[in-house]
Amino acid sequence: MANPVAGAAVSPSTAASPAVVGEAAAEHEIARRLRVQNAQISQLAGGLAHEIRNPLSTLSLNLDLLAEDFQGAESPRDRRAGQRIDRLKHEVRRLHDILENFLRFARLQDLKPSPTNLNTVVEEMCDFYEPQASTRGVVVRTHFAPDLPLVPLDADVFKQAVLNLMLNAEHAMPDGGELILTTRRDGHWVVLDVTDTGMGMTDDVRAKIFDPFYSTRKGGSGLGLPTTRNIIEGHGGSIEVLSVPHKGSQFSIRLPAPPRTS
Repeated sequence: MANPVAGAAVSPSTAASPAVVGEAAAEHEIARRLRVQNAQISQLAGGLAHEIRNPLSTLSLNLDLLAEDFQGAESPRDRRAGQRIDRLKHEVRRLHDILENFLRFARLQDLKPSPTNLNTVVEEMCDFYEPQASTRGVVVRTHFAPDLPLVPLDADVFKQAVLNLMLNAEHAMPDGGELILTTRRDGHWVVLDVTDTGMGMTDDVRAKIFDPFYSTRKGGSGLGLPTTRNIIEGHGGSIEVLSVPHKGSQFSIRLPAPPRTS
Protein backbone atom coordinates (compact mmCIF):
# COMPACT_ATOMS: atom_id res chain seq x y z
CA MET A 1 0.00 0.00 0.00
CA ALA A 2 1.29 3.47 -0.86
CA ASN A 3 2.19 5.77 2.03
CA PRO A 4 -0.35 8.65 1.84
CA VAL A 5 1.76 10.92 4.04
CA ALA A 6 4.84 10.48 1.87
CA GLY A 7 2.74 11.12 -1.23
CA ALA A 8 1.42 14.40 0.17
CA ALA A 9 4.89 15.60 1.18
CA VAL A 10 6.22 15.60 -2.38
CA SER A 11 3.18 16.98 -4.19
CA PRO A 12 4.13 19.30 -7.12
CA SER A 13 2.32 22.25 -5.55
CA THR A 14 4.48 22.29 -2.38
CA ALA A 15 7.93 20.98 -3.40
CA ALA A 16 10.49 23.69 -4.23
CA SER A 17 12.08 23.47 -7.67
CA PRO A 18 15.90 23.21 -8.00
CA ALA A 19 15.95 26.74 -9.39
CA VAL A 20 14.12 28.13 -6.32
CA VAL A 21 16.39 26.20 -3.95
CA GLY A 22 19.45 27.52 -5.79
CA GLU A 23 18.18 31.10 -5.66
CA ALA A 24 17.52 30.84 -1.91
CA ALA A 25 21.02 29.43 -1.33
CA ALA A 26 22.57 32.29 -3.33
CA GLU A 27 20.62 34.88 -1.31
CA HIS A 28 21.69 33.18 1.93
CA GLU A 29 25.35 33.32 0.82
CA ILE A 30 25.07 37.01 -0.14
CA ALA A 31 23.49 37.79 3.24
CA ARG A 32 26.28 35.87 5.02
CA ARG A 33 28.99 37.80 3.15
CA LEU A 34 27.29 41.12 3.90
CA ARG A 35 27.16 40.22 7.62
CA VAL A 36 30.88 39.35 7.56
CA GLN A 37 31.75 42.60 5.74
CA ASN A 38 29.58 44.62 8.12
CA ALA A 39 31.31 43.01 11.11
CA GLN A 40 34.75 43.85 9.65
CA ILE A 41 33.77 47.46 8.93
CA SER A 42 32.29 47.83 12.41
CA GLN A 43 35.47 46.41 13.96
CA LEU A 44 37.66 48.82 11.99
CA ALA A 45 35.44 51.79 12.79
CA GLY A 46 35.38 50.89 16.46
CA GLY A 47 39.18 50.57 16.52
CA LEU A 48 39.59 53.95 14.81
CA ALA A 49 37.22 55.58 17.30
CA HIS A 50 39.23 54.14 20.21
CA GLU A 51 42.46 55.53 18.70
CA ILE A 52 40.89 58.98 18.52
CA ARG A 53 39.35 58.82 21.99
CA ASN A 54 42.64 58.32 23.84
CA PRO A 55 44.39 61.52 22.62
CA LEU A 56 41.08 63.36 22.95
CA SER A 57 40.98 62.43 26.64
CA THR A 58 44.55 63.73 27.05
CA LEU A 59 43.61 66.95 25.26
CA SER A 60 40.59 67.38 27.55
CA LEU A 61 42.72 66.87 30.67
CA ASN A 62 45.28 69.47 29.56
CA LEU A 63 42.57 71.98 28.71
CA ASP A 64 41.12 71.51 32.22
CA LEU A 65 44.57 72.27 33.68
CA LEU A 66 44.96 75.34 31.46
CA ALA A 67 41.50 76.56 32.44
CA GLU A 68 42.55 76.40 36.10
CA ASP A 69 45.58 78.56 35.31
CA PHE A 70 43.37 81.26 33.77
CA GLN A 71 40.64 81.07 36.40
CA GLY A 72 40.02 84.53 37.86
CA ALA A 73 42.18 86.19 35.18
CA GLU A 74 42.37 89.95 35.61
CA SER A 75 43.93 91.23 32.38
CA PRO A 76 41.83 91.40 29.16
CA ARG A 77 44.41 89.25 27.41
CA ASP A 78 44.16 86.46 29.98
CA ARG A 79 40.35 86.63 30.04
CA ARG A 80 40.28 86.19 26.24
CA ALA A 81 42.62 83.23 26.58
CA GLY A 82 40.31 81.74 29.21
CA GLN A 83 37.30 82.18 26.92
CA ARG A 84 39.12 80.45 24.07
CA ILE A 85 39.98 77.54 26.35
CA ASP A 86 36.31 77.22 27.36
CA ARG A 87 35.30 77.09 23.69
CA LEU A 88 37.91 74.41 23.03
CA LYS A 89 36.65 72.40 26.01
CA HIS A 90 33.13 72.63 24.63
CA GLU A 91 34.31 71.32 21.24
CA VAL A 92 36.26 68.49 22.86
CA ARG A 93 33.17 67.44 24.83
CA ARG A 94 31.11 67.54 21.62
CA LEU A 95 33.68 65.37 19.80
CA HIS A 96 33.75 62.99 22.77
CA ASP A 97 29.95 62.64 22.66
CA ILE A 98 30.09 61.95 18.90
CA LEU A 99 32.72 59.28 19.46
CA GLU A 100 30.73 57.60 22.22
CA ASN A 101 27.64 57.56 20.00
CA PHE A 102 29.73 56.17 17.15
CA LEU A 103 31.17 53.43 19.35
CA ARG A 104 27.66 52.43 20.41
CA PHE A 105 26.75 52.35 16.71
CA ALA A 106 29.75 50.13 15.89
CA ARG A 107 29.62 47.71 18.85
CA LEU A 108 26.47 45.86 17.92
CA GLN A 109 28.21 42.62 17.02
CA ASP A 110 28.36 41.50 20.65
CA LEU A 111 24.67 41.04 21.49
CA LYS A 112 23.93 38.45 24.18
CA PRO A 113 20.14 37.97 24.12
CA SER A 114 18.27 36.03 26.79
CA PRO A 115 14.53 35.60 27.53
CA THR A 116 13.40 38.97 28.86
CA ASN A 117 10.19 40.65 30.03
CA LEU A 118 9.84 43.70 27.75
CA ASN A 119 7.48 45.40 30.22
CA THR A 120 10.14 45.23 32.93
CA VAL A 121 12.80 46.73 30.66
CA VAL A 122 10.54 49.61 29.60
CA GLU A 123 9.44 50.24 33.20
CA GLU A 124 13.06 50.45 34.35
CA MET A 125 13.82 52.96 31.60
CA CYS A 126 10.80 55.05 32.56
CA ASP A 127 11.97 55.13 36.19
CA PHE A 128 15.43 56.19 34.96
CA TYR A 129 14.16 58.89 32.60
CA GLU A 130 11.24 60.41 34.54
CA PRO A 131 13.34 62.81 36.72
CA GLN A 132 14.79 64.37 33.56
CA ALA A 133 11.39 64.35 31.85
CA SER A 134 9.78 66.27 34.71
CA THR A 135 12.34 69.07 34.35
CA ARG A 136 11.46 69.36 30.64
CA GLY A 137 7.71 69.39 31.12
CA VAL A 138 7.31 65.89 29.65
CA VAL A 139 4.71 63.60 31.23
CA VAL A 140 5.52 59.89 30.81
CA ARG A 141 2.62 57.45 30.57
CA THR A 142 2.71 53.67 30.13
CA HIS A 143 0.24 51.06 28.95
CA PHE A 144 1.61 47.53 29.39
CA ALA A 145 -0.01 44.42 27.95
CA PRO A 146 -0.25 41.99 30.91
CA ASP A 147 0.30 38.74 29.02
CA LEU A 148 3.38 39.42 26.90
CA PRO A 149 5.66 36.43 26.29
CA LEU A 150 9.35 36.71 27.09
CA VAL A 151 11.39 37.90 24.11
CA PRO A 152 15.11 37.31 23.44
CA LEU A 153 16.81 40.61 24.34
CA ASP A 154 20.21 41.86 25.34
CA ALA A 155 18.52 44.07 27.92
CA ASP A 156 21.43 46.45 28.55
CA VAL A 157 21.84 47.16 24.83
CA PHE A 158 18.10 47.35 24.18
CA LYS A 159 17.73 49.95 26.95
CA GLN A 160 19.95 52.23 24.88
CA ALA A 161 17.49 51.96 21.98
CA VAL A 162 14.56 52.85 24.26
CA LEU A 163 16.49 55.76 25.81
CA ASN A 164 17.35 57.09 22.33
CA LEU A 165 13.65 57.14 21.44
CA MET A 166 12.82 58.88 24.73
CA LEU A 167 15.42 61.57 24.11
CA ASN A 168 14.27 61.93 20.50
CA ALA A 169 10.72 62.50 21.77
CA GLU A 170 11.97 65.03 24.30
CA HIS A 171 13.72 67.00 21.57
CA ALA A 172 10.49 66.94 19.56
CA MET A 173 8.64 68.53 22.51
CA PRO A 174 10.68 71.63 23.46
CA ASP A 175 7.64 73.08 25.29
CA GLY A 176 6.75 69.79 26.99
CA GLY A 177 4.08 67.24 26.17
CA GLU A 178 3.23 63.59 26.63
CA LEU A 179 5.42 60.56 26.04
CA ILE A 180 3.40 57.35 25.90
CA LEU A 181 4.96 53.87 25.90
CA THR A 182 2.66 50.99 25.01
CA THR A 183 3.41 47.28 24.74
CA ARG A 184 1.19 44.81 22.92
CA ARG A 185 1.26 41.54 21.02
CA ASP A 186 0.52 41.55 17.29
CA GLY A 187 0.55 38.07 15.78
CA HIS A 188 4.12 36.80 15.66
CA TRP A 189 5.47 40.05 17.12
CA VAL A 190 5.78 41.78 20.45
CA VAL A 191 5.43 45.51 19.84
CA LEU A 192 6.57 48.59 21.74
CA ASP A 193 5.01 51.88 20.61
CA VAL A 194 6.77 55.08 21.65
CA THR A 195 4.43 58.01 21.00
CA ASP A 196 5.01 61.72 21.55
CA THR A 197 2.81 64.79 21.18
CA GLY A 198 5.61 66.86 19.70
CA MET A 199 6.17 68.78 16.51
CA GLY A 200 6.07 65.75 14.20
CA MET A 201 7.97 65.41 10.93
CA THR A 202 7.46 66.08 7.28
CA ASP A 203 7.69 63.14 4.88
CA ASP A 204 11.14 64.36 3.70
CA VAL A 205 12.54 64.38 7.24
CA ARG A 206 10.90 61.06 8.11
CA ALA A 207 12.56 59.44 5.10
CA LYS A 208 16.05 60.42 6.39
CA ILE A 209 15.89 60.04 10.15
CA PHE A 210 17.60 56.64 10.16
CA ASP A 211 20.46 57.84 7.92
CA PRO A 212 23.74 58.06 9.90
CA PHE A 213 24.80 61.65 10.72
CA TYR A 214 21.46 63.15 9.62
CA SER A 215 20.01 65.46 12.23
CA THR A 216 17.60 68.40 12.29
CA ARG A 217 18.85 69.44 15.73
CA LYS A 218 21.75 71.84 16.08
CA GLY A 219 24.64 69.96 17.65
CA GLY A 220 22.95 66.58 17.17
CA SER A 221 25.26 63.70 16.20
CA GLY A 222 22.71 62.09 13.89
CA LEU A 223 23.61 58.67 15.30
CA GLY A 224 20.90 58.13 17.92
CA LEU A 225 18.13 56.81 15.68
CA PRO A 226 20.49 54.84 13.35
CA THR A 227 21.94 53.18 16.45
CA THR A 228 18.42 52.42 17.66
CA ARG A 229 17.55 50.77 14.36
CA ASN A 230 20.78 48.74 14.39
CA ILE A 231 20.05 47.52 17.92
CA ILE A 232 16.52 46.47 17.01
CA GLU A 233 17.52 44.78 13.74
CA GLY A 234 20.32 43.03 15.65
CA HIS A 235 17.54 41.43 17.72
CA GLY A 236 15.76 40.27 14.57
CA GLY A 237 13.17 43.04 14.85
CA SER A 238 12.17 46.14 12.93
CA ILE A 239 11.21 49.75 13.58
CA GLU A 240 8.81 52.00 11.72
CA VAL A 241 7.58 55.52 12.31
CA LEU A 242 4.33 57.36 11.71
CA SER A 243 4.33 61.12 12.03
CA VAL A 244 2.01 64.06 11.50
CA PRO A 245 3.52 67.58 11.48
CA HIS A 246 2.45 69.62 14.54
CA LYS A 247 0.71 66.55 16.01
CA GLY A 248 3.42 64.10 17.00
CA SER A 249 5.19 60.87 16.08
CA GLN A 250 4.91 57.20 16.89
CA PHE A 251 7.85 54.80 16.65
CA SER A 252 6.83 51.13 16.67
CA ILE A 253 9.42 48.48 17.54
CA ARG A 254 8.55 44.93 16.48
CA LEU A 255 10.38 42.05 18.13
CA PRO A 256 9.94 38.39 17.15
CA ALA A 257 7.75 36.56 19.67
CA PRO A 258 7.97 32.86 20.45
CA PRO A 259 5.09 30.81 18.99
CA ARG A 260 1.97 30.53 21.11
CA THR A 261 1.56 27.24 22.96
CA SER A 262 -1.86 25.56 22.97
